[in-house]
Amino acid sequence: MAALCALFACGACASTSGSGRSDHGVSSSPPTEATAAVSGSALGPISAVKRIVVKGRAPKTGYSRDKFGVAWSDVDHNGCDTRNDILNRDLTDKTWRDGTHGCVVIGGVLSEPYTRRTVRFVKADAAAVQIDHVVALSDAWQTGASFWDNERRTRFANDPANLLAVDGPANEAKGDADAASWLPPNKAYRCAYVARQVSVKLHWQLWATPAERAAFERVLATCPAQPLPDDAASTGPSSPKPTVNGGPPTTGAVYYANCAAARAAGAAPVHRGDPGYRTALDGDGDGLACE
Repeated sequence: MAALCALFACGACASTSGSGRSDHGVSSSPPTEATAAVSGSALGPISAVKRIVVKGRAPKTGYSRDKFGVAWSDVDHNGCDTRNDILNRDLTDKTWRDGTHGCVVIGGVLSEPYTRRTVRFVKADAAAVQIDHVVALSDAWQTGASFWDNERRTRFANDPANLLAVDGPANEAKGDADAASWLPPNKAYRCAYVARQVSVKLHWQLWATPAERAAFERVLATCPAQPLPDDAASTGPSSPKPTVNGGPPTTGAVYYANCAAARAAGAAPVHRGDPGYRTALDGDGDGLACE
């Protein structure tokens, strides 16, 4: 497989609350990180799909959650584990456990992308909001990650670009399914969901099965203007993309000047965490811009 060269922009882990916080076929040799990723902003979604290697699913033999490190790790050493990093990023109206410096979320509201429900999170019922690996760990294991070392698998399991706070029952219904077997019930979110899976697989050099690639192409054919997430090369929580006087991010991320521009691009509504989302477009602060 030809070497890929440009790195994605990173920015999946910004807290919204100021908490401080190929060609078909491939050899059987393990993927390596010497092969860099293609820039998310440099490819359209269909072009990106065509760069993902296609081959059959490897056996699940040897897989366990433990092979991807402790759940959840603090891979960026910011004093807060990844689960709470994602809750801080994706929830609004948050409250925190005293003495945790804005880390441990004990309450909040989620504008949930898979079902489009508004879910109230309380620590006592933590399973109501779960952190989904958009590309499931078992799927990753069977499409290349079994070749990786433990350190790389741990970073993958904690990559915020592959993580979303979602409705617990919806996440449980998904299980470890790929796009050929499961898509979000919220049809309006399917393009963004598949684009994120494509970006993550491309960056981490995971392959896709023929059925999975066909599902990618089928969904993305309905939304050719769907941008790839700019954060999909993140290997750990990162800082927000800088802006100038509230203007476009200076790192080249997707930017919509207003909701008319988002609608013209076929991106509306824009969920928090999706490319182009910013609070200036979300007048009621519910995590859904340009409704």
